[in-house]
Amino acid sequence: MSPGTGSGAGEIDALYRKLFDEAEEGGYHLNPDVAFTKGLVRGLNTNGLRYGYMSCPCRLASGKKEEDLDIICPCDYRDPDLDQYGACYCALYVSDTVLAGEQKVVPVPERRPPRSQRLQHATAAPVAPGTLAFPVWRCRVCGYLCARPEAPLVCPVCKAKKDRFERFM
Repeated sequence: MSPGTGSGAGEIDALYRKLFDEAEEGGYHLNPDVAFTKGLVRGLNTNGLRYGYMSCPCRLASGKKEEDLDIICPCDYRDPDLDQYGACYCALYVSDTVLAGEQKVVPVPERRPPRSQRLQHATAAPVAPGTLAFPVWRCRVCGYLCARPEAPLVCPVCKAKKDRFERFM
């Protein structure tokens, strides 16, 4: 996703439509409160213009992409937040149950570690050859593989749900 050159209503509408289409295509949903969501989209666009990447509009970015990779939207914390709370930290993305009106959006605690811990992790020794920092998950439908703490909520390839993933390694 690349930010635009301004923040006019037409540009925000176009970015909203793009994010909406990408979310739905990937098996995710944007918050159905369109006015609220467009406010977040405006923040994403502003951050894109300011930093050159669309960092989460609800978190303070450093302005250094390598330090902010975890909060470039969609952030690394989206899936665990959706799984546990029904919405991501800023409530841009919501679960099926929130979209259907069966669950209300509630405040989501911050998962992002403090900067000192993130920097310490970034400078830690590399993982030994033959070992992985995270388990590998395999989609039983299409074979997609990913290494992360938990299986994704939705397979980015075939759109199978989380329960269709198995631990591979």
